[in-house]
Amino acid sequence: MWNDSKSLVLSKICVVLFLALLLASAAFAPRIVARLIGMSAQAHEAGLGLFLATIYVGCVPAIALLAYLHLLLRRLSAGRVFVSENTVCLRHISWCCFAGSVICLTSALYYIPWGVVGIAAAFMGLVVRVIKNVFAKAVSLQDDAELTI
Repeated sequence: MWNDSKSLVLSKICVVLFLALLLASAAFAPRIVARLIGMSAQAHEAGLGLFLATIYVGCVPAIALLAYLHLLLRRLSAGRVFVSENTVCLRHISWCCFAGSVICLTSALYYIPWGVVGIAAAFMGLVVRVIKNVFAKAVSLQDDAELTI
């Protein structure tokens, strides 16, 4: 039967898989971009350098996001749900999404499809920010409840 523990394990596995895919994408970025440049006139016009800059600069917030997500999942697995450290993790995750959004939206100046990725990243940053606010309120309520007992 599926339960919270199995769900957390699956989430941790997915974080590791995403990290592996991110590192593989970074390693093979020149080959991947070269193929893209061969298929798109707009990409060919932009050139290899701009694409690689976007990808490698974008790897920084992506790796940070995965690290914070790993910390969050580790605390959740330990039963530490509504603690201020989780709120901080969620805040950092949202800022990583917004940083990725800025990188992608800036890159849309040379290759328009990056704009779609940038908008999606901004939307995810907003969703995580709202969840962070819910967590912060829950932490506050839990702290108040512990003081009254």
